[in-house]
Amino acid sequence: MNEMMAGAIALIILLPLFATGIELGFAMAIVGFLGFAYTVSFESALNLLGRDLYDVFSSYGYTVFPLFIMMGQIAFNSGIAVRLYGVAYKFVGHIPGGLAMSTVAGATAFKALCGSSTATAATFASVAIPEMDRYGCDKRLSTGIVASVGTLGCLIPPSVSLIIMGIITEQSIGKLFMAGLMPGLIVAFFFICIIYGWAKINPAIAPRGARTPWKERIKSLPEVFWVMMIFAFVVGGVMTGYFTPSEAGSVGTFGVLVPGIFRKEMTFKKYVKSLGEALHTACMLMILVAGSIVLGHFIAVTNIPQAIAGWLAGLAINRYLIMLIICMIYLVGGSFIDDLAFMILATPIFYPAVLKLGFDPIWFCMVISVTLMIGVIIPPVAICVFVVNKITKVPFGVIYQGILPFLLAMILCGILLFIFPDIVLFLPKLVGN
Repeated sequence: MNEMMAGAIALIILLPLFATGIELGFAMAIVGFLGFAYTVSFESALNLLGRDLYDVFSSYGYTVFPLFIMMGQIAFNSGIAVRLYGVAYKFVGHIPGGLAMSTVAGATAFKALCGSSTATAATFASVAIPEMDRYGCDKRLSTGIVASVGTLGCLIPPSVSLIIMGIITEQSIGKLFMAGLMPGLIVAFFFICIIYGWAKINPAIAPRGARTPWKERIKSLPEVFWVMMIFAFVVGGVMTGYFTPSEAGSVGTFGVLVPGIFRKEMTFKKYVKSLGEALHTACMLMILVAGSIVLGHFIAVTNIPQAIAGWLAGLAINRYLIMLIICMIYLVGGSFIDDLAFMILATPIFYPAVLKLGFDPIWFCMVISVTLMIGVIIPPVAICVFVVNKITKVPFGVIYQGILPFLLAMILCGILLFIFPDIVLFLPKLVGN
């Protein structure tokens, strides 16, 4: 059996191994270790396993995971999301679909501090849906928009998935942050347009909330200013090279911790809870990355990425059609395992092909991020839908009905990226110059 055949069999074996319930990172590490032992030698596989695990868990660069996740958990547990939702509600709650629009606006602002899709979905499922229920909003709209806004974490910085993409593709995390900002805001704008149109066509689906006096609206603005100041300082500091992504995570964490302490909203108990949640998520991501690196080294030995790159580049079809096929593979793969895990698994395989086809690596990362947005809310593995269902007990069928209109917004954003690549490339080039 040659190396390429061994690699293909190993990748096929991964799918049933994932179905056993074993931790995805461990599954990738096991297959990578055994495959390397078969194709090279057992001693080399042992050295590879030890070196890769040590390199990941001792690397300063990977401290960016726990720091940014900690920043998001502190923001989540200190009630920042609740206050941001309140600010948005005061400004747009009185217009048709205003309550749902408030959810989009509040979640978009919250994403400037928290890169976790599940944390955002959980927060607004607990805060926004009861408020929309109080005013008689249709369950399809309330649950559908809450599940959908969680996906903004795939694009709006500081996004954990963008950090991982930057590490895998060896692209600047700061440039990826800047590239994700515009499409993230575009998707949020499309969400608001869909809500407004839906409410205009069927006013009963989203009754208006109460009108808030301008005095109260202006009084609530400092909360938004503080969040945007932290966001600008963190992302701007990374882009200008003033500090590294890991240092940016430290600065951002301190920036959300201090106000919470002064307001007495971040108690010691909540701080410990935030620390534990961040540690749990960071360890899961580190294991995923470590396992994917072990598997990646085995796949590299088999020459599968180079073979796929050569095959795709040699296809007598338009390169954008090839890119669409790659996106479909990400969607289908994400239907069997977690979309983030599949992204970690598949990107090293397809990335050489994308470069050979002449695509910009930053643009590729953004296209895959939009694909991930779609993947995390379509069945069967739809984590944001599971979170909303668990908190609200609304049937899955109702949530999926509410999600359908917002899926169109993500698809439309993806189409725009194909037609106008500068949507994602403009800001990184501007800052780079």
